[in-house]
Amino acid sequence: MRIVLIGLIFLFGLFDLFMAVSFLLDPVQAATGFGIAADGARGLSSVRADFTSFFGVVAGCMMLGAWRRNGDLLLVPAALMGIAAVVRLASVAIDGTYPGWMMPISVEIAHVILLIAAWRVVPHHRISELTS
Repeated sequence: MRIVLIGLIFLFGLFDLFMAVSFLLDPVQAATGFGIAADGARGLSSVRADFTSFFGVVAGCMMLGAWRRNGDLLLVPAALMGIAAVVRLASVAIDGTYPGWMMPISVEIAHVILLIAAWRVVPHHRISELTS
């Protein structure tokens, strides 16, 4: 089971790494896929920096945590994706739905489920060990 979860984390991590590189190298095209139009140098800089860092940190923590069998590192991308999913759901409640709205939320929730499941089977520090 652990090997399957580690493999899935690497696959999801590669997907996120691809997303990070896409935003770094071609922010206009990548942002368009997210329904964002980056106007001018300021917009391109923001899209390039924010999305590259988000997906890059998610991918890096996932892949490094899986490689080193360090479950603590898996909590970082789980938190990032969990917050993204909650905010997307809040946005759907506030702003309404749009075509394809379920896909990004599904991907984020799948990340959270995978990472929490892996965190439970990959070695990690227990909170009681950290406080003593």
